[in-house]
Amino acid sequence: MDLRGLVTDLRDNAAAANERRLLALTGDREVGLDAAYTTIEAAGVDDAAVSLVTTREGFKYHRLHPDHADELMGTTREIVVFDCHEGFSANALGQVTGAVDGGGLLVLLLPPLEDVPTQLTALVDQVAVPPFSRDEVGNRFRQRLVTTLRQHPGVAIARLSTTTPDSSEPEYEASIERDGLIEPVESTPTSEPHVYTDTPFPAAAYEACRTGDQARAVAGLSVLATPGNAVVVEADRGRGKSSAAGLAAAALAADGRDGLVTAPAVDNAAELFERARELLTTLNCLDTEDATDDDSDDRTDPPLATTTGGQIRFESPLDAATLPDQPDVVLVDEAAALPVRLLERLLDAPAVGFCTTVHGYEGSGRGFAVRFRERLAESAHDVTDIELREPIRYAQDDPVEAWLAWTLLLDAEPPADQLVADATPDTVRYRRLSADDLVNDEELFRSVVGLLVAAHYRTEPDDLVRLLDAPNLELRALTHDGHPVSVALLAREGGLSSDQQDAIYRGQRVQGNMLPDVLTSQLRDPTAADPVGYRVMRIATHHAARSRGLGSELLARCHAEFGDDVDWFGVGFGATPRLLSFWQANGYQTVHLSVTRNATSGEHSALMLRPCSPAGEALAEWHSRWFRERIAGQLGDALSSLDPDVVRAALRAASLTDDMAGGIDLDDRGWRLLAGVAYGPGTYEASPHVFRQVTMAHLLEPIAELSPRQERLLVRKVLQNKPWASVAAELDFVSERQCKREFGTIATRFCEAVDNDVVADEQARYET
Repeated sequence: MDLRGLVTDLRDNAAAANERRLLALTGDREVGLDAAYTTIEAAGVDDAAVSLVTTREGFKYHRLHPDHADELMGTTREIVVFDCHEGFSANALGQVTGAVDGGGLLVLLLPPLEDVPTQLTALVDQVAVPPFSRDEVGNRFRQRLVTTLRQHPGVAIARLSTTTPDSSEPEYEASIERDGLIEPVESTPTSEPHVYTDTPFPAAAYEACRTGDQARAVAGLSVLATPGNAVVVEADRGRGKSSAAGLAAAALAADGRDGLVTAPAVDNAAELFERARELLTTLNCLDTEDATDDDSDDRTDPPLATTTGGQIRFESPLDAATLPDQPDVVLVDEAAALPVRLLERLLDAPAVGFCTTVHGYEGSGRGFAVRFRERLAESAHDVTDIELREPIRYAQDDPVEAWLAWTLLLDAEPPADQLVADATPDTVRYRRLSADDLVNDEELFRSVVGLLVAAHYRTEPDDLVRLLDAPNLELRALTHDGHPVSVALLAREGGLSSDQQDAIYRGQRVQGNMLPDVLTSQLRDPTAADPVGYRVMRIATHHAARSRGLGSELLARCHAEFGDDVDWFGVGFGATPRLLSFWQANGYQTVHLSVTRNATSGEHSALMLRPCSPAGEALAEWHSRWFRERIAGQLGDALSSLDPDVVRAALRAASLTDDMAGGIDLDDRGWRLLAGVAYGPGTYEASPHVFRQVTMAHLLEPIAELSPRQERLLVRKVLQNKPWASVAAELDFVSERQCKREFGTIATRFCEAVDNDVVADEQARYET
């Protein structure tokens, strides 16, 4: 069988089952590109149905650089050719695979399979971080890729060999190693759409559905027409959840509702808006008066407006969380790729729908379900759950979908709840898990990845490559009866050469050294990248065993294992009061708060250090002290909107040693001003500098017995300079006057907490 014959058979085999097939063309890159053209021609598809993902240019077909492979998500192609020789990544592999339609081909251009473990050097570039060399990068992921290609059903392999190596356009021969053909079996047909007449949505919304499963989802989303409802739609990719959300959004807008849509990026919502536009056109209520005449592909700008007064508009997650212009309903696409803390803020909307991918290329529905469901259950909304199972574009048992899930562990899950439900710090075993341990124990590997995915909203396929092959990573776990219940992923950072340190100081990015980079380039410490430490990249505890101290136990074991062999442990994360308190309790101190918010999470990042050696103590003390000296000025400027509870927790964690707690250091005049507010006619306005000094001292090391609200008042008014009216409203004071009087109470608490002759004299003066 030649290549053309193989392609014809693969296409017929795939079309008969409404499945996809994978064709690996292995050999020289130039010959592979030539063979890809032969494949496309033999398939007999329109040029518009083809995409090439490659670093090369000059093709007649639609072409994308691998770095932009995500642009294929939400689109469909009959053939996608992925040139893996340059620019290959696990993320791109997932993204291009998802674009192939039923009956179509995914074509991978690869070196000879026996050479793959030593090639695909883009993977090496991803994980070769200083001071480690490229020679120290593993090849376990590449070996896994080869194994799955050779063993999984539906994968054809054609070995290409050059017959005229000196020709500028070499000819080739194709030796078929695997034909990838699957014996036809009777597949389960998808159900037909059904019109749900007992819902407020028009029949056209259901008639536009492609499966009965999707129509059922649209019917479930119809409850969003009534305030007080929340809907969660979960599905694997390709089940039509975004289309269902688009149809529901259109039906709501046609009824005059204002719908706000958000997603990690505007491109993620393209399918939702496209289906919404189609239905509004069918319903003849799309208002085209404000439509632009340009050729832009951005279907979300301007908003889709209806002749009935409704609209569908897009906002970024951070902006959407403020619920601008008070929408009637909010729809969140790819919800699992957003932080839980941001999703919580969207629950203030009258009605809200969350669509999330269970086994996706960014974010995990499992993590979304585990971490967000508690908050959702506590909300005032009635919750409707919908799960989509029927694929829209290919059959239920598509072998390429199964191959991708195996290769990238997209369906990895934590251990079953009952296996770890009884875990406590006394029942667990501390284990060092090497990459070889994971490779040699697939069940363990899937459990570890499942834990990491469930605990973090941005776990992606590239993380699998790092886990297996990055030379700077260490994995530690607590296991209960052999099952991982808590895992920590540690990244070795620092220990850089003087030239590398100088490069960072001058603004050059050095991969894989996040904490030394920030301390050096942003905080201007030229030697911060010299000490060696471990940054805790991820720490995850099984949801069935949380709140038992297992995370702290794991950190304590890690600290004890490494001892003073390293200089520091560190961590960087989106700052919340709970997380800051957790890390403080484990001996970490604040050294930095970013002055800008993360565009996705809406949070300011916190960096914390835990010293392990004299060099680490010097580094942590210098940066913690510098943080304390600059933070007051930042709170009145770039950090003026930072959550006061984050400020309280960050400052409390910036003073962990006795020499850092200085107490209140006021001169006599300062004490008289403070006592005047406490016992006499003094006012805050006459002494803001005194309150600033006292507030900083107290938040670093508590001096008086103040309530959380009183401390928030000090943060908002004294440190962040907010107007009295906004402070009083935010903190639920009945009036500005009552808010101001609270300063007298606070001043009194401070005066009572110190033994000071000036204060005593001032108090006696006012009491006589």
